[in-house]
Amino acid sequence: MQILRVDMGTRTTSWEPLDPAYQELGGRGLTSALINREVPARCDPLGPENKLIFAPGLLTATPLVNTSRISVGTKSPLTGGIKESNAGGVFPLALARCGIAGLVVEGAPGDQGPFLLHIQEGETYLEEAQDLKGMRTYRLVEILKERFGKDVAVMCIGPAGEYGLSCASIQSTDVDMRPCRAAGRGGLGAVMGSKGLKAVLVSTKGRSGPTLSDEASFKEAAKLFSALIKKNPFTGRMLPTMGTACLVAPVNNLGAFPSYNARKGVLEGWESVSGERMAEVIKERKGRPTHMGCSQCMIHCSNEYVDPDGNYLTSSLEYETIWAMGGMLGISDLDTIARLDFLADDIGLDTMSTGVAMAVAMDAGYKRFGDTKAAIEMMEEIATGTDMGRVLGNGPSAVGKHFGHDRVPVVKGQSIAAYDPRAMQGNGVTYATSPMGADHTAGNLIGQYLSGNLDPLSPEGQVEASRRAQVSVAALDCTGLCLLAGGAMFSPEGSELMARMLGNRLGKKIEWEDVLEMGRSVLKAEKEFNRKAGFTKEDDRLPRMFRNEPLPPHNKVFLIEDDDLDKTFDFLEI
Repeated sequence: MQILRVDMGTRTTSWEPLDPAYQELGGRGLTSALINREVPARCDPLGPENKLIFAPGLLTATPLVNTSRISVGTKSPLTGGIKESNAGGVFPLALARCGIAGLVVEGAPGDQGPFLLHIQEGETYLEEAQDLKGMRTYRLVEILKERFGKDVAVMCIGPAGEYGLSCASIQSTDVDMRPCRAAGRGGLGAVMGSKGLKAVLVSTKGRSGPTLSDEASFKEAAKLFSALIKKNPFTGRMLPTMGTACLVAPVNNLGAFPSYNARKGVLEGWESVSGERMAEVIKERKGRPTHMGCSQCMIHCSNEYVDPDGNYLTSSLEYETIWAMGGMLGISDLDTIARLDFLADDIGLDTMSTGVAMAVAMDAGYKRFGDTKAAIEMMEEIATGTDMGRVLGNGPSAVGKHFGHDRVPVVKGQSIAAYDPRAMQGNGVTYATSPMGADHTAGNLIGQYLSGNLDPLSPEGQVEASRRAQVSVAALDCTGLCLLAGGAMFSPEGSELMARMLGNRLGKKIEWEDVLEMGRSVLKAEKEFNRKAGFTKEDDRLPRMFRNEPLPPHNKVFLIEDDDLDKTFDFLEI
């Protein structure tokens, strides 16, 4: 496996062997280590000194299911700190099969561009693509398919990335070659736009994936691991039936679904946007409630949401999007939420930060909660680059500053996710202390709350639970395994199998403690970078609204003391 470097300043590409120091790193581990080592922490995120790094996981392109995941790392224009955003689709598998452990994009092309980067096994080239400038992602991918055929995987940006907006995403094509999978958080699309890259196209015909020390043994372990995924009720039954939207009902029942810009913990009419209702609607309209979105996936949590006439609206309608484009805006109409989801993918926007940005605007009186027409109009303003569109597209903090409104649910500039920290105290610890900013994928405790193993309303045990989750997820992000399959990885049998497969991949004996140490090393690199960038413990705080405003229906506030938050990562000794 090699590193492919692309210098956008000189428009040259080069191959280099993977540094021995990085031989045992993949995914988030590799992106965070390279960013910490090579990017000046105080640099302009949209300047030539920043780098954009794509890294498949250590186990991507092996026989293990659910490993077509890629980490995209950079210095974030949204948070000002280190950032990793994870995406699925076909691209991760294709990149790994071309023998690429990491794609490093550096420099900037000045006024030239945009460009397409073409990658085949052992061959790369850049192509100028002025005719594609400003194009939305769905039309872009259609044109790329016409020009280059179906045997390519694509990661691309829409207008938001070209504008340099802090909510801009990088869109990844799914198995049906639609740009509906996203590396959404942190404004990575803006960094890609600053590099002059409109799209990266990778051949799906590569055959140079990672080597295994004992392929037969690996396949045996992978088969047993797959059985654990299928056996787990969440991944084996709930996700294939309703997708991640299966969480809408339980989180509303917990009073933890932040709605109306986090003024309430329950969305009025949430039953009409629940996973159960969504599956019914899709079936009634002859859509596909169960769909394979990513290569190698056995869970099939994706869906194809269609309109009343059976026409495609979006894929996949996820829990977090139903929250951000629904709950936070006071919208309980699935068709509107699906339309907003499609627009986000087409324009190239993170549904979460964009939805919360619009919610802050509504909370400030710019528009009315529940106004479906206004929500779609705001998305189109972002797409066309109006003054207000640029404010919205730069995220919730920019909107709060514009309106002089202080109810802005962000940490380090990044919006919270679909779990209110007043009703899920440990998720609040993760939001506050993660190097990524408020990020549910960094260490979500929803499983512990729903299982009854942890009281979501009590401060007791929350810091320790968040710490364990953040370390575990950081390790998982190195492997390339989908986060939704994490339940299998963190079971006693699954952890043993994962250590066995990683050892097979790396050609050495691996224990589960070694896997966790991998996660700790990732967090240490990320915390080091943020410290160099000027972050202090004062940045590891939730907004005052969460401490001062009780959340209905439980009427709780966030209870974890600042001193306890500061102890979350004491063990890293940075």
